[in-house]
Amino acid sequence: MKIDRRTLLAGAAASAGIAAVSGPRSAFAAADFSGETIEWICPFSEGGGSSVLARFYLPFLKKYLPGNPDIVVRNIPGGGSITGTNEFAARARPDGKMIIVTSATTQFPYLLGDPRVRYDYKNFTPVLVSPTGGVCYLPPDLGVKSAADLNKIKDKELIYGSQGPTSLDLVPMIAFLVLGLNVRYVFGMPGRADGRLAFERGETTIDYQTSGAYLANVVPLVEAGKAVPIFSWGVLDENGEFARDPTFPDLPHFVEAYEMMHGKKPEGIEFDVYKAVFGSGFAAQKPVMLPKKTPKDIVDAYTKAFEQAVADPELQANKGEILGEYKQATGAAAEKLYQVATTMPDEAREWLRNYLINNYNVKL
Repeated sequence: MKIDRRTLLAGAAASAGIAAVSGPRSAFAAADFSGETIEWICPFSEGGGSSVLARFYLPFLKKYLPGNPDIVVRNIPGGGSITGTNEFAARARPDGKMIIVTSATTQFPYLLGDPRVRYDYKNFTPVLVSPTGGVCYLPPDLGVKSAADLNKIKDKELIYGSQGPTSLDLVPMIAFLVLGLNVRYVFGMPGRADGRLAFERGETTIDYQTSGAYLANVVPLVEAGKAVPIFSWGVLDENGEFARDPTFPDLPHFVEAYEMMHGKKPEGIEFDVYKAVFGSGFAAQKPVMLPKKTPKDIVDAYTKAFEQAVADPELQANKGEILGEYKQATGAAAEKLYQVATTMPDEAREWLRNYLINNYNVKL
């Protein structure tokens, strides 16, 4: 069966309004979910990446969880995903009958200490972590052919069209700072597609797109000689180390680009901040979680179900535009990526808060 984004969106309305079974936790025998209904919280509107991911995985999770329970995706948008995640933190019981998928949009407010946040990622247990990626590119008239040439433009003012300083564009903002590039930000872009269009019109001089958008909309620019790819954000391997993006294996990842530009590895508090926002933004962008106190047999059942789902030939045949070539992490690998994505040293957090407040008048 062909599973694509359109198919998933078509089924969204059918599941959105169904109430989940609630009540006291059943005494699961070896985590048997027979006759149960699992409520899968998605704190975003239908049609977004997290919602599509949940609906893509849903039939496979149902297939492999013990007892083959019904699973209902419940979208709770609002507050940039804070509303639904706060509700999950308040309502979810450690019985395996409610799970949640979040995104970088959820993780950034938590890392920055947003006062609206009532959830704590230390109180959740990841059973799947789904990464994504992206590519940074420049116009050809700058004369930069690779990251080794970035020193040629380190004193030139570049212009970047941004959605805002606490959006996913926080990742390139800190990356450019670490590299030592002189970038002026034009805030207010409704989405990354608008940033690309501004680049095409010559209004901006540096841009990035997530992997799918890059392949669909920027590769044609590259082929036409109108854009030059410089580096990918990369991915984190199972040991939490930077590695090349499997979708763009010929491009250096960010750390390699830094080394090509500066002749040494990046270090210091700015790089610590970058690692934290990159982990949340890309390397572990979409974690699926249970409450922390969920019994081990239930956590193990979910972990095994997602492992089997990821290996399912039908999922592999249809993952295409939804999962891409990124390795879906479960078990110990998921834990490592999750820790990178949801923790930030106190010194780094304080530095980032002060940086955003002092430079961009962000209120936190």
